[in-house]
Amino acid sequence: MPERAELLITPLRGIPEISAGDDLVALIVAAATMRPSAFETIFDVTTRMSPSCRSGAAGVDASNTPEGTVLLLPVDPDASARALATGLRAATGARIGVILSDTLGRAWRDGQTDSAIGAAGVQVFEDYRGGIDSAGRPLVVTLPCVADELAAAADLVKRKTTGIPVAVVRGRADLVGDLDLPGARSIVRAAERDLFHTGSREAWEAGYAAARAEAAATHHH
Repeated sequence: MPERAELLITPLRGIPEISAGDDLVALIVAAATMRPSAFETIFDVTTRMSPSCRSGAAGVDASNTPEGTVLLLPVDPDASARALATGLRAATGARIGVILSDTLGRAWRDGQTDSAIGAAGVQVFEDYRGGIDSAGRPLVVTLPCVADELAAAADLVKRKTTGIPVAVVRGRADLVGDLDLPGARSIVRAAERDLFHTGSREAWEAGYAAARAEAAATHHH
């Protein structure tokens, strides 16, 4: 595998509190003071929204918002990322990919990390399947979700309470591509392969009901 260059992640300071109807492209470009260039860049924008309702807030977030307001799920996070990437490319002349991220919990692990919920103009996976590792063994299942990795890395500089919703990632131009690349929707595992399709309470109740039905059938016979 080729040697990677350094990864540079820069938080964009000076972006004001966002309100409905604000021109996000103009605000981001002004904060970045970007000039047209040949450098390929990835923007990570925190949305404070969850891609599913398996969170404690069920997809409704009241943190970091004015009193009396809440943030809801985006209608189509990939479409939002695509619109933002299209506007940024037009405004700057730079080949830019956009990742929209939000904080998510993880199965079997405490704490949260930022993950991609929308993406445009950037590869969300890096597929090593069919290749070989450093010892010459074949790689069968290695499919890093680089969109999630970049979202988590960008969150280290944006942080949660600084009021900095955007970071610029440089050093992975190899991941930037056409705006019609598969978005973050492609990251979500299909329902038939979902290991956590049922909540713990629902799973317990289903198991208990099945055990009672089996016991009743055994007693009847």
